[in-house]
Amino acid sequence: MSRLEQAIAAAHEAGRGAFIGYLPIGYPDLATSIDAAVALAEAGADILELGPPYSDPVLDGPIIQEATNAALEAGFRTSDVFTAVREIAKRTDVPVVIMTYWNMVVQYGVDRYAADLAAAGGAGLITPDVTPDSAADWIAASEEHGLDRVFLAAPTSSDERLDLIVESTRGFVYTVSTMGVTGERADLDLAARTLVERLRAHGATRACVGIGISSAEQIRDVVAYADGAIVGTALVRALRDGGVEQLSRVARELASGTTR
Repeated sequence: MSRLEQAIAAAHEAGRGAFIGYLPIGYPDLATSIDAAVALAEAGADILELGPPYSDPVLDGPIIQEATNAALEAGFRTSDVFTAVREIAKRTDVPVVIMTYWNMVVQYGVDRYAADLAAAGGAGLITPDVTPDSAADWIAASEEHGLDRVFLAAPTSSDERLDLIVESTRGFVYTVSTMGVTGERADLDLAARTLVERLRAHGATRACVGIGISSAEQIRDVVAYADGAIVGTALVRALRDGGVEQLSRVARELASGTTR
């Protein structure tokens, strides 16, 4: 199994769904973002999902956009991704997957990006704006460098698209809970459960649900039918409002919802 698959399997063996926590790289500064990621791992995250700031974050809600804009204004560079992953990997064994818009990878060079990420200790990429049928160069590079590739499935995905996503993904399928941007929602869309069921029918063995999850209760609901839950906005809000200490408190509370 890959590193992401191993992390999910370890959570299941412990009687839990996996807790995947997102944070932006470089917010509020590079050093603090590294400390925050390590604190998130120590508070119970099974997988760290780190996002490089991007100038046109079409999937991100306002809180994450606010954080990534601040990181860009502070001088974030793509090379900071590999610095952050390298330093985090020195301090925790929790795998790090990068959630990145595809243009950043293309501009850096697909094979070069994959090589540098693997050398830094990263586990793979989540690519929200590229589909498997458009990602032949990334699939080849990920195979070459032993990286996981996480593609997104949406409630609107056709059966043919789900077949392609399941066949091409390694690690887990990022299961979009509802159409729209990231953020906190009081009620998760029931489409998430239906989508996971569809993915299972198409052969997916690991499906983790993201977008809109912000409480331990919601995580508990999700891990009853999915392999893990992905949380971003609630963690970024905690880091913004109370620094690493508050982030740790919120992460521990969220992790308490993973028990099945």
